[in-house]
Amino acid sequence: MTERKNINRGFKQLRVWLDAVDLYILACNELMNFPWELKKTASNCIDSAHSISRNIAEGYCRKSIKEYLHFCNIALGSSGEFCSCITSFLKAGQISEKSFEEMDELHYKTENELIQLIKSLQVKLKNGTWDDQL
Repeated sequence: MTERKNINRGFKQLRVWLDAVDLYILACNELMNFPWELKKTASNCIDSAHSISRNIAEGYCRKSIKEYLHFCNIALGSSGEFCSCITSFLKAGQISEKSFEEMDELHYKTENELIQLIKSLQVKLKNGTWDDQL
């Protein structure tokens, strides 16, 4: 695969974005065998994991720090949705403890990275140190 680089693809260097993509892949692998009756539920959970990386990327590409923060906060909401999904799947006996732990561990790491990104952006907003020039 050819790596194409430009200023708008810088999000691909963010550890939080990379981990969010890994979380989406893990969720797909763990939830793809849900029974037919629960496919929509599993699909919603997978989509919430995918939403994390998508919103980080979209916010990054907006260039405005306020918009970037807005999309990071949407990603944080999707992160909460994912946590709720896998917790309820575990309590309902729809996933194993092992599957839950694997997803929850990566989710926790990703969520904390996202929180740190949001905090650092808030500092840049407050200090006026964000450069939105291309």
